[in-house]
Amino acid sequence: MENTRKVLLIINPCAGRKKSKPGTYDIVDMLSNRGLDFTVKTTTGIGDATKIVRDNYQGHNMVVCCGGDGTLNETINGIMSLPARIPLGYIPTGSTNDLASTIGIPSDIKKATELIVGGRIHSYDIGLFNNRHFCYVASFGAGTEMSYRTPQKMKNVLGHSAYLINGFVIHLIPLLINLKPTHMKIEYDEGIIEDDFFFGAISNSTSVAGLFKYDKHDVKLDDGKFEMILVRGLRNSAEAFEMVKKIQKRAYDGERLLFLRTERAKITSEIAVPWTLDGEFGGGHKEVRFSVLSQAIDICSPENDLFNKSSWEAYSAAV
Repeated sequence: MENTRKVLLIINPCAGRKKSKPGTYDIVDMLSNRGLDFTVKTTTGIGDATKIVRDNYQGHNMVVCCGGDGTLNETINGIMSLPARIPLGYIPTGSTNDLASTIGIPSDIKKATELIVGGRIHSYDIGLFNNRHFCYVASFGAGTEMSYRTPQKMKNVLGHSAYLINGFVIHLIPLLINLKPTHMKIEYDEGIIEDDFFFGAISNSTSVAGLFKYDKHDVKLDDGKFEMILVRGLRNSAEAFEMVKKIQKRAYDGERLLFLRTERAKITSEIAVPWTLDGEFGGGHKEVRFSVLSQAIDICSPENDLFNKSSWEAYSAAV
């Protein structure tokens, strides 16, 4: 690696409870004190982070994203479009930050920045959803709209609890009155499943929306496989509440809750199904083709048992 590091720092000032705004000075001070050369760019709307990466990557040998899961998603899509591989640093300032929690990236801005300037990187699997990349989760069904339909002001004021309030009080309870599962055909590594499904998620994380938890022994971040959970159609509100209890207990019984692991999947339905990618709207689709891009991103991270490989690359020596 080169002796002089030049960092492209992308900041979303609207992420989370305005944590990124005052924290910008701390980040800049820490980068400056370590002798790093850096360029600061601020996002102003949807898609900005991807465009910033594409337009400004040249001359930089690291991209640092300061924002929430949506900003991270856009940054990764930008990195994946580049002709050369470039490491990614992440300073989580969003409302949920599921990926950061899984990897072990601190929520404290100073600690997260210190991890970037003096830590290590590890290769992380990401997903390809048709022609779009996602960091850690693609989901459909009841509750998936709560993230991108939750007003940003509510997220900023209430943080993660906004998802719970907006998603489960405002949206989920009315859904329980008139459940409408979607008939889908799911082709994956081990075979074909065709049934009515109430919810589904394909992920590379121990937590999805802060609500669905997986045992750390069931998840590896660099093994070339993602985890898939499917909730079969529910007949009434009582079954829905029972399902929530099972999810909380991680009791994936195989009857109503299916827990699978796969490298790829093809999911089809007769109607267009709305999807979310890393908490942002991913469009409505009758057919989805999913695949894992194994170890596609080099991300700054502390040592973590969720990584299979021991090929940690120290880059702090050049700083």
